[in-house]
Amino acid sequence: MKESSAAVLDRIDIKILRALHVQGRLTNAELAARVNVSPATCHRRTQRLFDEGFITGVRADLAPARVGLGTLVMVGVMLERSSPEHRAAFEEAVGTMKEILDCLLVAGDFDFLLKIRCRDMDDFNKLQGEKLIALPGVRQTRTFFVMKTVKENAHLPF
Repeated sequence: MKESSAAVLDRIDIKILRALHVQGRLTNAELAARVNVSPATCHRRTQRLFDEGFITGVRADLAPARVGLGTLVMVGVMLERSSPEHRAAFEEAVGTMKEILDCLLVAGDFDFLLKIRCRDMDDFNKLQGEKLIALPGVRQTRTFFVMKTVKENAHLPF
């Protein structure tokens, strides 16, 4: 039986994960000082956390409006059929679309929920008319333009 992922983390690993989750730009020396271990130990542990999949990447969070993508749209998608083959074809096609930030298989009124960033309503209208309705197996979509972001990309409650 495979051991639980949480069971292989000790208090130093957890300190490293928490520190990097809040501030991913820490140097190894800064991180080592925060978690009270030597830089060599810190580097080895951090590398192991990457290798074992606890840390999946490090990136900068961009201000969407500043890079010309100020409109946030959520789209609920209902498929013609909810078979594994239809879902797989849809998922593969969505994976190629850079405009779609997140694609979530959900329970409820929709099969999938898409999070999309675009320049404006006209940009979304073009995307909807040319690409979204042409995705494999799409029966219907429901579009929700986000009026205000109250909370987004919060840190994990870890």
